[in-house]
Amino acid sequence: MEALLAAEEESIKEINEHDLVDALVVAVNDNEAIVNIKGNKNDVPIAKHELADPAPESAKDVVKVDDVIEVLVVSKGGENGLVVSKVKADRLACWKELDGIVEKAEPVDAEITQVVKGGLVARVMGVRAFIPASQVDLHYVKDLESYVGQTVKALPLELDIRKQRLVLSRRQVLETEREASRAKVFETIHEGDVVEGTVKRLVDYGAFIDIGGVDGLAHISDLSWSRVKKPSDVLQEGQVLQVKVKNIDPEAGRISLSVKETMPDPWLEKAEKYTEGSIISGTIIKLTDFGAFMEIEPGFDGLIPMGELATKRINRADEAVELNQKVNVKILHIDMKRKRISLSITKANNGEAAE
Repeated sequence: MEALLAAEEESIKEINEHDLVDALVVAVNDNEAIVNIKGNKNDVPIAKHELADPAPESAKDVVKVDDVIEVLVVSKGGENGLVVSKVKADRLACWKELDGIVEKAEPVDAEITQVVKGGLVARVMGVRAFIPASQVDLHYVKDLESYVGQTVKALPLELDIRKQRLVLSRRQVLETEREASRAKVFETIHEGDVVEGTVKRLVDYGAFIDIGGVDGLAHISDLSWSRVKKPSDVLQEGQVLQVKVKNIDPEAGRISLSVKETMPDPWLEKAEKYTEGSIISGTIIKLTDFGAFMEIEPGFDGLIPMGELATKRINRADEAVELNQKVNVKILHIDMKRKRISLSITKANNGEAAE
C-alpha cells in the first residue's frame, strides 16, 4: 500500500506548472466542465470562460462528456490539486504554431484591435501581437486610431513563445514595397518621358513629386516659365499633374523633373509672331557693358549689342540710348534654341514704319 501511495505521489509530482496535459471530461453543466487528469487525485473544474474565448453561454457548447481535451496547468495546489485552462492551452498551441516565423521573414496578416501606449495591438493567427509606433508607417504617425479595424501586412521582428510576445513591423513591409516600386520605376521610365505625378512635399528650393513610388525633385526654376518666388505660389501638396523626366541617376536614386516643360513655352509662342529682318519698336529697359536690352512686349525682350546701338564708336550704352527710351530696331536673329533675339538700331530702316 505504501508503495502504491508513493507511486501515486510521484506521478502527481510529475505534473508541473505550465505543462500541457490531457484531460477527460467526466461531467459538464452550463457553468463549467469537470475533468479528470491522470496523476491528479481529484477531478478538476474548468469554468466556461477558461474553456473558450470569448466565453460561451454554456460550457456544453464547447465540450461534452468523454471528450479528451488538452489543458494548461496554470498552478498546482488548492482543493482540487490543480488549476487548469483550455483557453491558455489553445493560446499556447497558437504560439507554438508561430515558432520559426521570424526566421521565415515573411509578412503576416495583422488585424489591428486597439491603440496602446507606444503603438498598436493586433491579432495574428489567434495571438496578441504588438506593433511599435515607430514601425507602423514610413513616417511618424501622431494619431494611430485610424488603423484600428484594419488588417495590414506586417513582418515578424521578435517572437518569445515563453513570454507570449510577438513584435511586428509594418514599416519594413512598406519599405520593401517602396524599393520594389522604385526599381520598377527606374526600369520603365526614361529621360524625356512625360508622366503623371503627385506633389508630396514643397520645400524652399522646389517640390518633391511622387511618380509611381519614387519621389523626384522639380527645382524651383523648373516649376513655371515665369519667375517663382516660392513653390507654394504655383503648386500645392496632393496636386496631381504631368511632369517631364529631365534626368535619371539610378545609382544615386535621384530623378530630376520639370513641370514647366509639359506646358507651352510663352517665350517661344511670342517669338513665333516675329520674323528676322522686320522692323519693330520697343522700350530700353536695361543698360549693360555689352549693349542694351529692349522690351519688345511685356515679359519678352531682345538684346541690342554695343556695335548695333550707334553708327559711331561708343564705349558705353548710355552714350547712345537711355532707360525708358522708345526706339525702332531691326530683328537680326531669332535663336529659338537659346531663346535669344538680336536687335539693331543702326540697321533699322527709318523709312519703314515699325511694326
